[in-house]
Amino acid sequence: MPKQKTHSGTKKRVKVTGSGKLLREKAGKRHLLEHKSSKVTRRLTGTTEFAKADRKAIKKLLGL
Repeated sequence: MPKQKTHSGTKKRVKVTGSGKLLREKAGKRHLLEHKSSKVTRRLTGTTEFAKADRKAIKKLLGL
């Protein structure tokens, strides 16, 4: 039986912690920042966990 390949797009965007949590960057801080307030862009900084509904699909893409 062949091995399951990891989805290369997902592996670039998702970090798996030691305890197994799936972390991602927040969306909306790549472009068109000139008209967005500093308050908004500051809240988009950093990482967050995936929603519970998405975790199963993400794990499957990563081959976990």
